[in-house]
Amino acid sequence: MSTIWGHGIKLGQKKRSGMEVKMKYKVVVFGVKDTSENIVSFITEQICPVDLVITISPEVTKKNQVSGYKGLSVLTERYGIPVHEADSYFLTDDKTQKFMQENEFDIGISMGWQRLIPKSVLDCFQYGIYGFHGNCGYLPFGRGRSPLNWSIILGDTRFNLNMFRYDEKADSPNVFATEMFSITPHDDIRTAQYKNMICSKNLIRKLLKAYEADNIVIHTDSKDYDCWYHKRTAADGKIDFRARTRDIYNLIRGVAAPFPGAYAMAGQDKVTVWEAHPFDEMIDFSAYAPGEVVDIFDGKLVVRTVDGSLLIDRYECERQIVVGDVLE
Repeated sequence: MSTIWGHGIKLGQKKRSGMEVKMKYKVVVFGVKDTSENIVSFITEQICPVDLVITISPEVTKKNQVSGYKGLSVLTERYGIPVHEADSYFLTDDKTQKFMQENEFDIGISMGWQRLIPKSVLDCFQYGIYGFHGNCGYLPFGRGRSPLNWSIILGDTRFNLNMFRYDEKADSPNVFATEMFSITPHDDIRTAQYKNMICSKNLIRKLLKAYEADNIVIHTDSKDYDCWYHKRTAADGKIDFRARTRDIYNLIRGVAAPFPGAYAMAGQDKVTVWEAHPFDEMIDFSAYAPGEVVDIFDGKLVVRTVDGSLLIDRYECERQIVVGDVLE
């Protein structure tokens, strides 16, 4: 392959002698989050030019819950990269469909894009569109939504991150390469995202090197079985203090910022729990109900659980929580 790298100068078509000429976008990034911005910066500064970013307009976020959404128009100012703002998270809007048909594309990388990409868009990319999905096992095990959140919530201690080529189905085992990292008891969703980003960058570097050599090899011979993670919503973050301490702790760290957080109710008041950790399992708290605030130190709540206690380090509530409040 010759002359791999190079920017499309402007978004859409340009005219030459009165005729419309298709723009050639070689490296394209799909994204809607701060992690997407991070990946574009990484590719641009360390590997090659990014010719186009495809994202969604701010109006689309009003109809779709997008945790950690970040407008990406700043990338045009920073790097001169054209940004196409789709009017549909599913890329089915007329503006996007027209744009895809009127231009040419080589390879796409998806980071932080939480919807299926339709066949009409996939077919526009000569070398395909690639994204990431992981779990404690190997694809197609662990397909579906919020895999990193689920892995923490379920107490998994490793995460196997796959870079795979998209097709019309969710998380198909069209694997280009994998990287694995550990999930420690000290990780929450944000620190796990940091590890995920490091591994993602390693995989992107491998992919673009293979693209430059015109030698992208896909492995589809998985021996694992289908298993799905279900979609999570903010309501799924409700804490049940009748659960074991480790399960409550895993839930809290699995839905921490930039996600909506775990929560409980103190009477009619919502208590959003951002940080907590297991406190003690030997002190006799049998005089208190599960969820009851036993004591408060430096603004931190000691709360009884079924098998011990939890220290809530950081929370939000419209009123001050006091000893004797029961979080339900």
